[in-house]
Amino acid sequence: MSGMIAIVDYGMGNLRSVQKAFQKLGHEAIVSRLPGAVLAAGGVVLPGVGAFRQAMDNLRAFSLDGVVKEYVQSGKPFLGICLGLQLLFEESEEFGPTPGLGLISGRVIRFAGPAFAEAKLKIPHMGWNHLHRVKETPLLANIPEGAMMYFVHSYHAVPEDPSWISTTTEHGVEFVSSVCRENIFAMQCHPEKSGEIGLRILDNFARSLPSIWG
Repeated sequence: MSGMIAIVDYGMGNLRSVQKAFQKLGHEAIVSRLPGAVLAAGGVVLPGVGAFRQAMDNLRAFSLDGVVKEYVQSGKPFLGICLGLQLLFEESEEFGPTPGLGLISGRVIRFAGPAFAEAKLKIPHMGWNHLHRVKETPLLANIPEGAMMYFVHSYHAVPEDPSWISTTTEHGVEFVSSVCRENIFAMQCHPEKSGEIGLRILDNFARSLPSIWG
């Protein structure tokens, strides 16, 4: 299964739309919660929509929390989408402090501050917004500066080490919209809902298999 993409099924998220996006691009992708299938895949996608605590509960209930960590630590390509980015962090403050997978040092916090009241900005941050590149990453190859992507979220990740940050986006504050290091790439936005640009990012991920990003 070195060229197969496994989309982790932990009972949350738009799994089928991610699968269909890869299939539209001509890449083989399965949706699975079988540990063996996930660990054997050439690339793994952790999607997610909903509450952080429920997501972590589901991952543990299906014994997938350890599987995801083992896969990431194997060095093979990994893509997190939306909640799948947030789950990589040590903790979220959503509904009280909740431990995450702990693969990235830092926390997930709610959008807050005077800018939201003054500008009458809505939470959740929902709709199209720009990606501003902080560093070059292989999955953003041929993606223009300021590309528009689709977002739906009320919380955002704050890594302790800023070298993780690959793009930022503005919504009342400048927040981290994607992270990248070694074999990990994760986005707060939804590439599977972001038209041609989003499909290009998914295609970049699929075409990287089984290579590892530097």
